[in-house]
Amino acid sequence: MTTQTDAAGFVLAGGRSSRMGTEKALVQFAGEPLVAHALRILRGAGLSPSISGARCPLEQFAPVVPDNEPDCGPLGGICSALVWTQARWSIFLPVDLPLLPSSLVGFLLRSARTEDAAITVASLNGFAQTFPAVIDRAALPWLVSALAGGRGGCFAAFQAAASGLQQALKVVDVEEGVRTGKLGHPNALSADCWFLNVNAPADLERAEACRKVDIR
Repeated sequence: MTTQTDAAGFVLAGGRSSRMGTEKALVQFAGEPLVAHALRILRGAGLSPSISGARCPLEQFAPVVPDNEPDCGPLGGICSALVWTQARWSIFLPVDLPLLPSSLVGFLLRSARTEDAAITVASLNGFAQTFPAVIDRAALPWLVSALAGGRGGCFAAFQAAASGLQQALKVVDVEEGVRTGKLGHPNALSADCWFLNVNAPADLERAEACRKVDIR
């Protein structure tokens, strides 16, 4: 698989894991820690991923970005990664979406390049999803401003950055991609399950149930 030379992939692993009760990045799912699943998703899209915002030692899995914005949530991890990388496009995936297919990451990246979009995200059932997100490095000043102003919500920061660059936030319709055969899951898992966030033990059980139904 060809590596994307103008793009970098980052796993966001800086959450407090309060609902999980233990370090989420290391929680086991299908025999591997969640961070390993997230890295595999990005690698499957032809990226050489790193980890940003790590709250525990994760260097055994992939390079870890220096945390310039500790305890500032995912937006802090995004800003740290954008300062660190020289790639134009950065794709951010949280550590808690193990059922997401690599095809969606690649689809969003292609859309960002084609449309020359500052921020690109997906939508499911008519609702825009915050992650995965493809971000043009030119958006960094507006994201830093949102973080410094205490406006730590990622989606609002994305909208502000796109507006600052005189663009609309680019939203890609997942259902349309599936319908036209441009998107799919390697195990034919329904798109309704792709964005299942594993934030708590009950979520982990739901993800396992989806996976087990899928492999039967």
